Amino acid sequence: MIFRILVLIITALLAFVIGLDAKVKLLNLDSAISYPIIALVIGGLFIGLEVSAHQAKGRKLLYASLGMLIGIAIGWFFGEIFVISLPKISKEFKYIIMLLLAYVGFTLGWLKEEELKVTYTSPSGMPTEVKMTHKILDTSVIIDGRIADIAETGFLEGVLIVPKFVLNELHQVADSSDPLKRSRGRRGLDILNNMKASKTTVIKITEEDFLDTPEVDSKLLKLAIQYVNAVIVTNDFNLNKVAEFQGVAILNINELANAVKPVLLPNEEIRITVIKEGKDQNQGIAYLDDGTMIVIDNGRHYIGKEVNVVVTSILQTPAGRMIFTQINDGRR
Repeated sequence: MIFRILVLIITALLAFVIGLDAKVKLLNLDSAISYPIIALVIGGLFIGLEVSAHQAKGRKLLYASLGMLIGIAIGWFFGEIFVISLPKISKEFKYIIMLLLAYVGFTLGWLKEEELKVTYTSPSGMPTEVKMTHKILDTSVIIDGRIADIAETGFLEGVLIVPKFVLNELHQVADSSDPLKRSRGRRGLDILNNMKASKTTVIKITEEDFLDTPEVDSKLLKLAIQYVNAVIVTNDFNLNKVAEFQGVAILNINELANAVKPVLLPNEEIRITVIKEGKDQNQGIAYLDDGTMIVIDNGRHYIGKEVNVVVTSILQTPAGRMIFTQINDGRR
């Protein structure tokens, strides 16, 4: 910071020296005053750009630079047309158009780089289109915590977007008077901080909000529709259904968890420990390592014991799987 201030001071002093001998007045002031003022303003703008460049990703700078160059080219083209068509217009008008379109191109490239499609050439020589997809996280999936492990493995490509209104909801949960809710909210905030610090995960916090819509789920749907190629990542069953109805893509962590569970087939034998009794008479209950519930017919008398069971049927529900089994008594 001290170095930047020194650069500004030296620039202003040089402009002052130049202004002493300058014959052209600017800003209707003495050149010895106006030149340093203009130098400070321009120097401040360049330092602002330099600070932003340090904080920005390389691809963002690339798109912003390309946008600026395209803007300058378009501005020069239309400026020439104006100058030729309207001779009374000053030639400096062309440079004004170029400057304005350069600014527009730079801004568009800077703000919209995540939505742009990048085309590269694959080793086979065929052009391949890479599309960065936005993954919008809702409150339930952040509190759940499994999203951090999934993102760490690299299965979630693209940018993970956390809307400000989701953060606000997390803060409200973390400040709840209910100890359980407060613990869950703080856990969600810790998970977000860990994901943001991870080198394999790109998280973007967006300030976009919809003040006319009070419900967080409705805001998420509007945000997903507004973004290009956006997907909502959630554990909320109701949000899942509403999103499907509105044509918004959904990634449900519970569905993913069910999809990667070990496959068991009828008549397959497994060894389990009976934990407790079931709802029906003489039933026993056990669980697989992934949390899948196993119902054992006539397993009540084996509570606390490790037994071999045979799968009879499997029931798939939106909440998960239930596996029904019988004790393998050696007669099967």
